[in-house]
Amino acid sequence: MVRRLTLLALLLVVGCDLPQAHGDANAIIVGMVEDDWLPIEDRVHDQLEPTIQTVTDERAYRIQWYDPSQGGRWTDLRKFRQVLVVGSADDPWVEQALEVHGEPLAAPGLVTVRNVWSRDQHVHIAVVDDPEDLLPLLDEVHQRIDEQFRRHTLSRMFTSGRDTILADSLRREVGFALTLPNVYRYSVQDSVFRFRNDNPTPSERIREIVVTWRTPIPDTLPDRDRMIELRTDLAAEYYPQAQQVLTHVEVFRELDPGVEFQASWSSPEDAWPAGGPFISRAIPCPDQDRLYYLDAWLYSPGTGKYEYMIQLQTILDSFACG
Repeated sequence: MVRRLTLLALLLVVGCDLPQAHGDANAIIVGMVEDDWLPIEDRVHDQLEPTIQTVTDERAYRIQWYDPSQGGRWTDLRKFRQVLVVGSADDPWVEQALEVHGEPLAAPGLVTVRNVWSRDQHVHIAVVDDPEDLLPLLDEVHQRIDEQFRRHTLSRMFTSGRDTILADSLRREVGFALTLPNVYRYSVQDSVFRFRNDNPTPSERIREIVVTWRTPIPDTLPDRDRMIELRTDLAAEYYPQAQQVLTHVEVFRELDPGVEFQASWSSPEDAWPAGGPFISRAIPCPDQDRLYYLDAWLYSPGTGKYEYMIQLQTILDSFACG
């Protein structure tokens, strides 16, 4: 017991001396010998870089591979936030990470440890005897990376704090609630509530959520075509700039309760070119005899959109009525 406490204390001291992790939160460094990497490269990219629907298909994560046995740039690359090291337990790059884990790992095996070569870092260790043995582990690797990225995203999202006063006020006076960061501001027109965050400037990024409702609840929930019609009418009447729905990539799914439609929007041909993804939901609230309609849209040209879509989805998930 004393030995374990001593080891823990040593690791804490060493951790304090580590440099801060660098690189984007959605960048994944893969350390693996070249001869093992090349035969499975495409399959690793497919599983760890899934596409998401924005204006075009966008990679949620970006992989950069390097052969750690070559030294050189590995010294810097291994300090990124998300690192996947692959090899046998006695390969130096795997062995160093396992030392922080503190226990042996049999092949094929996967474990995630913190702060191996830098602070605020997650290193995913895959011990394999054959490179093909990595493939069954990739779904779990992706899940761990995605969970960590979502925690990072929500932490950044709520840096300003949660606007609980607004949520309580909306629930008490209007009948629904949303949990929003304090940086959002809202306006109301004809029972259409718009919540907007255009920091740092509207030309760089806009995140907006709109909530309204119809009474009484219809006999059937809106289908895909009706969701497009509802959004088109809403945008035409209440959005400051016209938005048309693009359906080259779309998702329509049932919720419990309600339905959701995801696609992209763009400005009309005669307007300033702009576009982005959106999520629309129709949610019945029988206690109020209301069918709520929620629309969340993003404008963020020239930047990755996965982080901001997670933010908008999180706000929509916080919706409550009745």
